[in-house]
Amino acid sequence: MLIWYLRGNDHARKAINKNIPFRISVITYLELIQGIQNKMELGILQKHLKKWSVEIIQINESISTHAMFLVENFFLSHSMETGDAMIAATVMETGEILLTANDKHYGFISNIQIQKFRPG
Repeated sequence: MLIWYLRGNDHARKAINKNIPFRISVITYLELIQGIQNKMELGILQKHLKKWSVEIIQINESISTHAMFLVENFFLSHSMETGDAMIAATVMETGEILLTANDKHYGFISNIQIQKFRPG
């Protein structure tokens, strides 16, 4: 959803404003950086994260263990990728609600709460 915000989506702006402050996985942060095109966009991203008081949740042993479990159990049946497993494991560890436009990547995981975001 953050990428939608950076693209100027009004629905994303409203969703973010409703949830400030919020937390994200370091994996989400890294994926955002991989999606930007230049240093100016990086600066904009960092400025917004600071303005919103976003906490970046680091990976720990428990999150890694949960992610291993998810990949072992869902790679063959649902093509669970490493990044998605790490994000889901972070949600499992923290008890946060996952706000995502990619709910198909997580909908089969029974022990996380998902809030679907639709860009419009």
